[in-house]
Amino acid sequence: MGKLYELRLYVAGRTSKSIVALENLKKICEEHLKGKYSIEVIDLLEKPQLAEGDQILAIPTLVKKVPEPVRKIIGDLSNVEKVLVGLDIRPRITD
Repeated sequence: MGKLYELRLYVAGRTSKSIVALENLKKICEEHLKGKYSIEVIDLLEKPQLAEGDQILAIPTLVKKVPEPVRKIIGDLSNVEKVLVGLDIRPRITD
């Protein structure tokens, strides 16, 4: 069945950047990880204590918990290539 991806998206309220990040993430997951992912959205306005565990310094931040290694991607996730490489879905292309 392949790997199951556990993803956490840290946001601070329903800002336009947070909404865009979640939409972009859902689109990428449906296209590349269909049926093999879970997304947990954590609103740091509601649960600020959760930022410490994953050392969140900027919002929005996507954290890939599983499979290892843990990876973080900061921003609205509009750069699909960067997200795919960050999630280890696509290999990093070196010049």
